[in-house]
Amino acid sequence: MKKHLTVAAAAVATLSVAGPAVAANGPFAFEPIDGSAYTQQSATWAEPLVAPAGFTQQLVADETVLDIYGGDADDLTDMNVHNETGPDAGRYLIRTHEVGSNGAVSVVDLRTGEARVVAQDAGFKRLDGIEWTAWGTVLFAEETAGGRLFEGFFDPKNPFAPMEWVARPEVGILRHEGIGAMADGTVFVIDELNGGSIFKFVPTTRGDLSDGQLYALKVSGLSDAEQLWNASSYLAKSGAFEWVALDMDQVVLDANVAADAVSASEFGRPEDVEIIGQKVYVANTTEDRVVEIDLAKSVLNTFVHAGDNVPTENRSAGVTGFNSPDNLAKSGDGRLWIVEDNVPSDIWATQPDTDGDGQADRVELFASAVDPGAEISGIYFGTDPKTLYFNIQHPTKPLADGTWKITRR
Repeated sequence: MKKHLTVAAAAVATLSVAGPAVAANGPFAFEPIDGSAYTQQSATWAEPLVAPAGFTQQLVADETVLDIYGGDADDLTDMNVHNETGPDAGRYLIRTHEVGSNGAVSVVDLRTGEARVVAQDAGFKRLDGIEWTAWGTVLFAEETAGGRLFEGFFDPKNPFAPMEWVARPEVGILRHEGIGAMADGTVFVIDELNGGSIFKFVPTTRGDLSDGQLYALKVSGLSDAEQLWNASSYLAKSGAFEWVALDMDQVVLDANVAADAVSASEFGRPEDVEIIGQKVYVANTTEDRVVEIDLAKSVLNTFVHAGDNVPTENRSAGVTGFNSPDNLAKSGDGRLWIVEDNVPSDIWATQPDTDGDGQADRVELFASAVDPGAEISGIYFGTDPKTLYFNIQHPTKPLADGTWKITRR
């Protein structure tokens, strides 16, 4: 049964909704905050989040530490990942910068605080998603028409050396944002627009993204017309699905065209991708929905949806709610975390689906951003399960575009 919330119920349910409380002894356990930071907006903040008691916020690197573009231009620090394997695993934070041209990838040494640009190219446009692979490389991509996915080669012995990189068009020429890489070499990507699809790349050889097959997700039982993006009927895209092979000659030119040719399912601005076990989660921003793709059962569920198992935001009425989900993260205890592309930008935590209805049993408000112009991006749990990294992007506060961490004491 749906964990449905009426508007009236939402007004009194801004802390947490539906199901049992988070275990008190979890590595990132928290008491939900009272609501979004509607009345606490300020451009002179010392800490970027309204957050629960028992947590410490600390700057990792902003434009006072590394100012890539200078002056009043924002660095647009976007997504984060650790060097998750190999020597000194977890010591370095690798970040993308989502500027329109001359995009950059930077590295922060989390022991010393030193930060440097390791990859920058005049042709890099709107660098966004980033992912560490099980074979020890870094995937990053462009969120723009004709966007490319790149594979970078990080040297842990010389982490600030220029990063060598190569384009991987076989994974799709798309408006990339989220990237998810499995240990077996499978890579999941999305096309970030209203009408974008969800894709799976299977390499011929694990760790070699230069050759393989790209597939698009297609929900079963819908007509070709029903597969198209529609703001009033997107919830119909759930249930059984298949992965449909695409024309690889077209994929390397425009994977969206290849997906349209097989009438793949279209979604409302699919943005980030997060893999938890055999389930892939995708944030569909326009739908105020996060979907769960169960790889073992080949079933797509609506895992979080505004008005069902989390309140719908009504800022004018002072009602905190779920609005424009964007980036996703996996915490050390296997929960899915969600941040909004919204002002104020909120961070939500979910509990897994234990009753088998396909929805998160509980959705709780962890934190809310106080800067009146900023959004939170790049939420990421690295090797320390008690620390969440996040970016403050395009803030009103000067030179504050950068990365923070919040740690449970």
